[in-house]
Amino acid sequence: MVPTRIGRVDLTIADLARAVAFYETQLGLRVQGREPGAARLGAGAADLIALHEAPSAPRVSGTTGLYHFAILVPARADLASALRRLVETNTEMQGAADHGVSEALYLSDPDGNGIEIYRDRPRDEWPVADGQLQMGSEPLDGAALLNSLAARAASESDDDRLPRGTIVGHMHLHVSRLDQAERFYADLLGLDVQQRWGRAALFVSYDGYHHHVGLNTWQGVGAPQPPPGAIGLRQFELRVRDVDALTERLARAGVPFTREAHGVLVADHSANHILLVSETRG
Repeated sequence: MVPTRIGRVDLTIADLARAVAFYETQLGLRVQGREPGAARLGAGAADLIALHEAPSAPRVSGTTGLYHFAILVPARADLASALRRLVETNTEMQGAADHGVSEALYLSDPDGNGIEIYRDRPRDEWPVADGQLQMGSEPLDGAALLNSLAARAASESDDDRLPRGTIVGHMHLHVSRLDQAERFYADLLGLDVQQRWGRAALFVSYDGYHHHVGLNTWQGVGAPQPPPGAIGLRQFELRVRDVDALTERLARAGVPFTREAHGVLVADHSANHILLVSETRG
């Protein structure tokens, strides 16, 4: 089956050299390409992040936009290695949690863009009650996580950069109204609701994953959109099986979109921009 997943995340940042240094040194990503005022980073395969420099871009808070993008590593030892790297580089962290389905570390880049680094537990270990996924938020046992490095062969731990199998696992977005967001992501884009956290957060996905997109109103119901060109999320790729079918659905619903060279660009009601890209085998 052709997978559905998150692709590249494009961010607006103020200082390219500062941001690249952070993503290379603290996170262990590699620069995979450069253009004037921009850099693309990854873990040795497809680009995961593109940084776009805009020194005069406004920095705002209390708006819709990025809560965090989430970097998914292949194994628990890789998450432990990432934690060790953050500790050794004196990186300020914002938290760590055990969500039942995953273990996660939280931080921000120098421009305040939220980042999660996580590893998934096997699906048969995900907590389910009455047929419903039960993601939680319990304290992460950091000591036990670091101890998992002991099982890794010395030859595997020489390079503690993020490994080649690393991907962007999910996006978590601030939205102005959860009902509008659910109609857009579930009814129009076809993601399935996996879990609700009260009336303020919603998690949706394709293929039974715990979530490809998280949505919340933690900036307040009716939160304003950021001004165009602000520091933060420019767009992210949602790689799907049938872009044409989704485009037809958007057109029937009267949702505006733009055909780009590599996909179809559309925005939700909160001005979060998504590039719909066809995912193919190989």
